[in-house]
Amino acid sequence: MTQLDDASLAARAVAGDPGAFEDLVTRHHRVLFSVALRMLGERADAHDATQAAFVKAYEGLGGFDPRFRFFSWIYRILVNECLNIRRGRRPAEEVTPELAAVTGTPLEALESAERRKRVQAALQQLPPDYRQVLVLRHFAELSYDDIAEALGVPAKTVKSRLYTARQRMIDLLLDKSR
Repeated sequence: MTQLDDASLAARAVAGDPGAFEDLVTRHHRVLFSVALRMLGERADAHDATQAAFVKAYEGLGGFDPRFRFFSWIYRILVNECLNIRRGRRPAEEVTPELAAVTGTPLEALESAERRKRVQAALQQLPPDYRQVLVLRHFAELSYDDIAEALGVPAKTVKSRLYTARQRMIDLLLDKSR
């Protein structure tokens, strides 16, 4: 998956090839959904944000600049959708993510589910700038340079935010376990 491939798919989609945009969706859906799920904590909200991001990307595809990565462009659209959903939530709304099936004994499954719940709750308490770098690095597995491009900040800023985000996560998780 190269930027050239994404740029050519985007150009073909603008020219009226619906299959080209479908290829872009197929290529990027999983990682964008994963990012949205980690940012929002709810599968339904993540699905809505991801779908809305692809719709807006399709509608604005003529404005995509092929000098930049398609992922960085659509990622920014997705982040705005996630922020809109978070703003629309009631403050008392509880986050209840069930992110993956667990194998093993019932006790191991319970412990794993509790751990995921604590990590997701701590992640939701981080400011968006810190949450974004953690999600992109650890869940989307992007490089520092790719994160910097996606967020429009220098790589040093990414490293600094990531360090701070990790420290805050540790603090939040240690406080939760006491």
